[in-house]
Amino acid sequence: MNGPKSKPQTAMALKSRKASRTTRRTVAKGRAIAGWREYVALPQLGIGPLVAKLDTGARSAALHAENIQIYEKDGHHRIRFDVPVDADSRRVKTCDLRLHAERFVKNPGGAKELRRVVETDLSLGGQVWLAQITLTNRTDMGVPMLLGRATIKGRFLVHPGRSFVLSREIGGVS
Repeated sequence: MNGPKSKPQTAMALKSRKASRTTRRTVAKGRAIAGWREYVALPQLGIGPLVAKLDTGARSAALHAENIQIYEKDGHHRIRFDVPVDADSRRVKTCDLRLHAERFVKNPGGAKELRRVVETDLSLGGQVWLAQITLTNRTDMGVPMLLGRATIKGRFLVHPGRSFVLSREIGGVS
């Protein structure tokens, strides 16, 4: 019941409050809220949509890659690798980029492993930015890509209980 100082709630006021809650769910502190899994794309490579796990416990981004080969062209180190484009890994996309770096990264078992790093555009939730991505075998990880906190910092807040928040409407990448 309404107390002596409270005003009766109109249908418009209730609708406005509900809309406000919906907005808070999708935007917080000026950043979009993403699910712990989202569809992403790598537009420069012609890859996507593919499922990525947004993991704030991991530092960097990692992409499942096979047949990794480093070679030199025009005085620069380049890297060629295959990325499976479907769930059964029968079709692959062969990619060729400049090798950005090599760095040691702790794998899921805690051991350090040397990984090759590339820089390419990453698309998620209507945003596109240049990201550093390590290449590794993620066959047993459940999803082909992982986005760590350094990759998503300042762009998204991650909701640990929801999936595909930013990519729900289109079933893919925006």
